[in-house]
Amino acid sequence: MTGAETKIETILSMKTIAVVGLSPNEIRPSHGVARYLLAQGYHIIPVNPGYDEILGLKSYPSLSVVPEPIDIVDVFRRPEQVLPIAEEAVAIGAKALWLQLGIVNDAAVQLAEKAGLLVVQNRCIKIEHQQRHY
Repeated sequence: MTGAETKIETILSMKTIAVVGLSPNEIRPSHGVARYLLAQGYHIIPVNPGYDEILGLKSYPSLSVVPEPIDIVDVFRRPEQVLPIAEEAVAIGAKALWLQLGIVNDAAVQLAEKAGLLVVQNRCIKIEHQQRHY
């Protein structure tokens, strides 16, 4: 198993996932991924300042106001919006930063890795989970 594969396995073994940019719109990728992760037994925390509730779960305006520890920060935002999210993930003590398919921000990756977070970018957590567990 490669280092990248071991890192993904380690991240997937974590259970609390804050989904930044989670949309209440059922056709949006973030919605489908979060619903899948919920069905797989993960604890999902929606982070979207525009909504009080998504998928029947309380939604928070930012990572810093979530009142519980977060393992994985799963990001569904444009690449240019990722660096402040990575900074917030570091500040709250998250264990991992996951940038979904199409999201590449090397500065955010470097910042998070330097702080000790496990980081994956430009990959879908749902696809990675399905490939390993089904």
